[in-house]
Amino acid sequence: MTAVLAMVLAGCGTTGSTSSNKESRSTMNLQEAADRADDILDETFAAIKPPVQWTHRYSMPGDCYVDRDRAVMTIISAERRGSFLGVLERHWTSKGYKLVSTSPNGLVAHFRTQDGFQLEVLIAPNGQAHLSVTTPCVDKSEVAQPTSKPNGPDYARQELPAPDVRSSFWSSDAPLG
Repeated sequence: MTAVLAMVLAGCGTTGSTSSNKESRSTMNLQEAADRADDILDETFAAIKPPVQWTHRYSMPGDCYVDRDRAVMTIISAERRGSFLGVLERHWTSKGYKLVSTSPNGLVAHFRTQDGFQLEVLIAPNGQAHLSVTTPCVDKSEVAQPTSKPNGPDYARQELPAPDVRSSFWSSDAPLG
C-alpha cells in the first residue's frame, strides 16, 4: 500500500507548471497556497456525512508548490467505498472543481480547481482513504504546518497505522439499497 501511495503521490507536484499556474504565482505565496489547500480539505471533510475521523499525514513544500495530505482513520468498507467517493465527487463538482481522471478500479480520483489546485482521493485495499491537495506553482515563502486539528489522534509525526475507527455507516458490510 505504501509503495502504491508513494507512486501515486510522487507525480503530484510535477504537473504544476501550466499557464494558469503562472498566473497564480504572481498573486500567491507558498503559505497562502498552503492555507487555501487546508481550506479545501477542511471544507471537504465537513461535507462528509456521517463524519469520518482523520489525521494529518504530511505537508511537503517543494520549490514552488505545497502538498497537504490527510488520512482517514475510519474504516471505509468495500461496500461503502463508492458512496464515499460519490460524496467527495458531488461536493467537489458543486464547488466547480473538474474531474480530471479516475483509476480503472475507481479507487483513485483526481480533480482540479479553477485556480489550479490538484485534488486527489485514494482508497487503499485496507479501507483507508487519503485525500491530498497539491497547490499550483506560486512564489516561494516559508510554510507553516497545518493548523486544523484532526478529529482524533494526530499521526503526522508517526508511522500511520491501519484505519482503526469503526463507523456504523462507513464501515458497514451491508450493501446500500
